[in-house]
Amino acid sequence: MPEYKAPIRDIKFVMQELLDCDSHYKQLDYEDASLDMIDAIMGEAAKFTEQVVAPINQIGDQQGCTWIDGEVKTPDGFKEAYSQYVEGGWSTLAQSTKFGGQGLPHSLDSSIVELFSSANHSFAMYPGLSHGALATIEAHGSDLQKQMFLPKLVEGSWTGTMCLTESHCGTDLGMLRTKAEVNEDGSYSITGTKIFISAGEHDLSDNILHIVIARISGSPEGSKGISLFIVPKLSVTGEGELDAENGRNGVSCGSIEHKMGINANATCVINFDGAKGYLIGEQNRGLNCMFTFMNAARLGVANEGVAAAEASFQGALAYAQDRLQMRSLSGVKNPEGPADPIIVHPDVRRMLLTQKSIAEGGRALVAYLSQLVDVSHSEKDEAVKAVAESKLALLTPIAKAFLTELGLECTSHGVQILGGHGFIKEWGMEQLMRDTKISCLYEGTTGIQALDLLARKVLGSKGEILKPFAEEVTAFCLENIADADMVEFIKPIMKFSEQWQQLTQSIGLKAQGNRDEIGGASVDYLMYSGYLSLAYFWAKMAKVAQDKLASDSEDKAFYQAKIKTAQFYFQRILPRAHGHAACIEHGAGSMMALDADHFSF
Repeated sequence: MPEYKAPIRDIKFVMQELLDCDSHYKQLDYEDASLDMIDAIMGEAAKFTEQVVAPINQIGDQQGCTWIDGEVKTPDGFKEAYSQYVEGGWSTLAQSTKFGGQGLPHSLDSSIVELFSSANHSFAMYPGLSHGALATIEAHGSDLQKQMFLPKLVEGSWTGTMCLTESHCGTDLGMLRTKAEVNEDGSYSITGTKIFISAGEHDLSDNILHIVIARISGSPEGSKGISLFIVPKLSVTGEGELDAENGRNGVSCGSIEHKMGINANATCVINFDGAKGYLIGEQNRGLNCMFTFMNAARLGVANEGVAAAEASFQGALAYAQDRLQMRSLSGVKNPEGPADPIIVHPDVRRMLLTQKSIAEGGRALVAYLSQLVDVSHSEKDEAVKAVAESKLALLTPIAKAFLTELGLECTSHGVQILGGHGFIKEWGMEQLMRDTKISCLYEGTTGIQALDLLARKVLGSKGEILKPFAEEVTAFCLENIADADMVEFIKPIMKFSEQWQQLTQSIGLKAQGNRDEIGGASVDYLMYSGYLSLAYFWAKMAKVAQDKLASDSEDKAFYQAKIKTAQFYFQRILPRAHGHAACIEHGAGSMMALDADHFSF
């Protein structure tokens, strides 16, 4: 099993040197988020993830969760680790002080979430879902609901879920059958069944709050008639305590799924049988409220892609440095041994550098988005906040889909580098690959994210949503175009940026005659956008590294590695965008030409 080490040096580089979190936090009045405080928190997070969370990762995969008569038991060590998580105050870090939180920035919490996810994907999902439930109630709940539910969610003694999917409808939520009937006291009686509910039942917390979509009797069909509810597993008093008199609510776990991966996280069938629920927000506006949860979750899942790439890279690198196999084509590198370590071979380098460039580039993108979330939460200037929110709207689907697809690719490279050993469970590399695939699926598949990006956001805004981020990229390029050391990065970005605009216009024109052109181009468009976005952040990182080397920084090896990894990204990864552009230019014709009846033999 790979021995996970929190990449604190690189996280500090991204937060402090690339994105200047110190100035960022001062601008937003996060007075407690000093550099000393950040260093202390990150140090403790590293210890906790390395010493407590990572060691139970393989145990969790082997044992899985156990379902007996509606009760779910998590694997050995999970309950104890979660108790330490709560006692350590990790759940409270970025939550409002009004409900018992520490009031620190979202971007700081996001960096710590990456550590949890790299160390143990299944474990990280339990508190991760709670954060989405918390954000939804805080944004849309009534004052009474906030007092009833938020303190315990913030504390971590209660956890949360998101209940959307039903057996007959996944993404098409307008087809849901779960019903809500109003009660005399103004609450609702919720009846229906939800499937694929992550962390839907477990033994980690005292209560579970399900955020559930349902249709109130008499509401319109389709997505316009969806409402959103808080449905506790155990009854709750108006003061936010467990209601011993009423006991368990009408919520039960019918079964847990037997899955490809994330075996230590209980993926449940949840039955609501006249369960008492509390309406969040306005009737029939549930989908709008739910997007608060979904957008928070999408950024969290993007972080999972980075975490997977990092974890697989660490395992593969350690193996490649030790494993002796063949001699280097350019001459013996290990004369004292019977063969050279496989890290000397170009193809192994290709895979390792792919992992490294995706993990580190993705970390920069997620950290940037997390700072935009900080701005959306705390910036007083509405114009500045609007720009941040526009960039978030554009880049969230890109980050979610692009980073998870490439995160999965990186875990495949991890298996490949270990060869036959990578395919064996004891090494842990195949678990990373199995665990990571779900990240490409939940919170909207890659195809759904691509349609959201291209159809709803880019074409829906007639390209206006591209402008704030595109202008930022252009400004950076113009600032550095005269720098001879930056030309190898700036010229490709400018070329790809121009083509990005051209592709957008081309798809829009084609779609006027055939709407299938949008669906035909959407995934390629998203991936093209992802490669370009990561190129921008790699160019920025290369610039920081060059400036540090010019100032005689002591950490020369680190900064030199940044520049060389940036060069690898631009020479070996960014060119993939050309293929996506070619697919877009060919249009949807070949996709739709074959009659549906002719797919089978």
